[in-house]
Amino acid sequence: MSFTLLIHGGAGTIRREEMSPGREAEHRAALAEALAAGGAVLAGGGAALDAVEAAVRVLEDCPLFNAGRGATFTAAGTIEMDAAVMDGTEGRAGAVAGVQRIRNPIGAARVVMERTPHVLLIGAAADDFAAGEGLELAPPEYFRTEHRRAQLDAARAAQRVALDHDMPSRMGTVGAVARDSAGRLAAATSTGGMTNKRAGRVGDSPLIGAGTWADGTVAVSCTGVGEAFIRCAAAHELSALMRHRGLGVEAAARLVAEELVPARGGSGGLIAVDAEGRPGIAFGTAGMYRGTLRAGAEPEIGIYR
Repeated sequence: MSFTLLIHGGAGTIRREEMSPGREAEHRAALAEALAAGGAVLAGGGAALDAVEAAVRVLEDCPLFNAGRGATFTAAGTIEMDAAVMDGTEGRAGAVAGVQRIRNPIGAARVVMERTPHVLLIGAAADDFAAGEGLELAPPEYFRTEHRRAQLDAARAAQRVALDHDMPSRMGTVGAVARDSAGRLAAATSTGGMTNKRAGRVGDSPLIGAGTWADGTVAVSCTGVGEAFIRCAAAHELSALMRHRGLGVEAAARLVAEELVPARGGSGGLIAVDAEGRPGIAFGTAGMYRGTLRAGAEPEIGIYR
């Protein structure tokens, strides 16, 4: 049995000298828990799609990361979350954007994919759809944390919109990609967006081909300045580089994250896995929370460059 699972918890200004040992241990434990959740699905012969959802759900429930509980605040003081999933086998995809009441937005994205003819639902209508489908909702207080409030205050004082990693209490967008034992590929991404963003702003995470992509060649999940990833269709571009230029997954990942995204005015990183289970991890920032699990091997977790 062969499988590969990669996860990320966001890319940005993450420096070893600015991370306390206790804080680093908390992040590593959370990433390990997410790998274990997705890995259990794959080790049992489960589908890549189930594995990436399971891994992302763990990270959405953890207040250390910018997704679900612990998501960032908009300039209006609200929390608006985005998420997407894509099944590479059939090319199916689902996403939600600007949701405020869904406890696990990644689950709502999957329900959009499986129970509607649509790809993307937004705002209050998406919240209502999730409620009608029996998904768990949560009050605004569930998602809010003091860390995120401090980030918003700092961003307002600096009059800037910023990646969460570039503000106090560095935490980030989450995602997972997997290749299961049957060779199926899938990707999932979930985020609260950028601190102090304009209410109603949507980044790359729920946009299929920008922040999330899976086909028969590769599965991709991105993190960073969403506008730049949108401008170069980053996730799909990685697949195109592999299919049309013959690049390997690692080389394609590095080209997108280190050259194409910066050329469009942003920074960030991504994780990818190809049809053979080979991983590709790249980021043009000081660090990216990340983890890899392959069949028969010990999990690998990284934070710094």
